Amino acid sequence: MIASITGGINIAMKIPSHQYQATIAFYRDVVGLKPFTDKAPAIGFELGPNKLWLDEDPTMSQAEVWLELFTPDASGALKQMADAGVVRCDAIEPLGDDFRGGWIMNPANVVHMVREPDAW
Repeated sequence: MIASITGGINIAMKIPSHQYQATIAFYRDVVGLKPFTDKAPAIGFELGPNKLWLDEDPTMSQAEVWLELFTPDASGALKQMADAGVVRCDAIEPLGDDFRGGWIMNPANVVHMVREPDAW
């Protein structure tokens, strides 16, 4: 059986500390996106139907974009991906033992969270 997988609404941009404040100002002041801070200290911006999260990461030397995929069956979808040779990278950011999902990388090394919609 093929697991049902769709695009999620969250896009995370992991940003080095030395670029973080300027990136916030860019999206807020130059682009004019509406910010939200309901999960402080994280800051996000409305990006059409999506949410763009800006996460400061002092361990990074350059920014990365991480994407989200939804599935009603995270275990099944992650097994399907593993069977296809997809790389798991759960150590990249802890999600907790009870989280229904995990981290993968596509062939271009772009990180994706694969999760059930109510996994949080």
